[in-house]
Amino acid sequence: MDDEFAKLIRRINPPRVVVDNDACEHATVIQVDSVNRHGILLEVVQVLADLNLVVTKAYISSDAGWFMDVFYVTDYEGNKIRNERTLSYIQKTLETKVHFLNSLRSSVGVIPSKEHTSIELTGSDRPGLVSEVSAVLADLGCNVVNAEIWTHNARAAAVIYVTDQSTGHAIEDPKKLSIIKELLFNVMKGNSDFRTPRMSISSSGVMHRARRLHQMLFADRDFERPENVKFESAKPHVTVQDCSDRDYTVVTIRSLDRPKLLFDTICTLTDMEYVVFHGTVITGRMEAYQEYYIRHVDGFPISSEAEQQRVVECLEAAIERRAQEGLELELFTDDRFGLLSDITRIFRENGLCIRRAEISTKGGKAKDTFFVTDVSGNPVDAKTVDLIQHQIGQANLQVKGNSFLSPKLPKETARSFLFGNLFKGRSFQNFKLIKSCS
Repeated sequence: MDDEFAKLIRRINPPRVVVDNDACEHATVIQVDSVNRHGILLEVVQVLADLNLVVTKAYISSDAGWFMDVFYVTDYEGNKIRNERTLSYIQKTLETKVHFLNSLRSSVGVIPSKEHTSIELTGSDRPGLVSEVSAVLADLGCNVVNAEIWTHNARAAAVIYVTDQSTGHAIEDPKKLSIIKELLFNVMKGNSDFRTPRMSISSSGVMHRARRLHQMLFADRDFERPENVKFESAKPHVTVQDCSDRDYTVVTIRSLDRPKLLFDTICTLTDMEYVVFHGTVITGRMEAYQEYYIRHVDGFPISSEAEQQRVVECLEAAIERRAQEGLELELFTDDRFGLLSDITRIFRENGLCIRRAEISTKGGKAKDTFFVTDVSGNPVDAKTVDLIQHQIGQANLQVKGNSFLSPKLPKETARSFLFGNLFKGRSFQNFKLIKSCS
């Protein structure tokens, strides 16, 4: 009866998305109203991230069974979204996603696919690992159509979509799948891994790739920082405090701003079974501030210091996983079987270590992005880059803008943005807000 009543409420109150280009001079304003359900906030933020929209400000409220969020977004160039077709697509996509989530009883994110086979790998990171995995797949007749690889705290995770070279579709032969699994397991195991690598192969469906990578590295406990691993960029500053008078736990995050930062933090809180009831997100030229009032899905705030510390460590890891590390190289060329294996072999032979990679193919073209360092984690020598470009082709491999210098973030004072005066002076230096959208 309760479930039928909930369905009735959702039918009476369908999701409402308003996209407004007049409310703010410097950003497109997106407002989403809906009956609340755990996971809706992540689904909305995921849509914005997948559309490559930059969230400059956001106000989140999901109390009393109702979800109402406001996002100020721009494109990567800092401009409003002007194209009418794009604006219509944003509105329809958000309404569809929220309606779809509200109509499900189970968790969302799994999209059936018979076009490719999904391979998930986690294990210890080491120089040349991506090259070894690519070579094994090529030798077994597996064509890599899309992939994403993350490394963090000496751990590596990859989600790889492959097709059978002979058919162009998902691999269905049980014997071949067994061989793939055995050989990749041996590659991931290496020689000195004290943890057993994990892997799975499936052709029945796939989850959102970035969310799955977060889950895989979290399960592999990459938030535990090895003593011999140093993080070069400015470390994010995360605090978790009690808000006993309102029965919430307050999470504040200050870090360097970058694309998809909001998705990474909301994804982690959601997968750790926390609900964001209220929140404020503000970004400056290089820094971002996020504040969330959360409870566990059981309705209670965080009750122990150990759990508070766990949330701090996991949010820091979530932010660091996708932080730009190393030199960004972009490959754009005609796609062919074995291309990824050949490119990563050239990287390995020239002493490059892949820290993060995104592989995509469309319309017979391959567009791959790699973040690389030398094997010691140091910047890549310019002569090495020239040599690699000569081998691959200067027109095919381009050096993109390197990571910006990271200003040191000063310690914050204890202050609430949401329930205090939001627009008074900030508690940290060098934080320049975007122009006010009043």
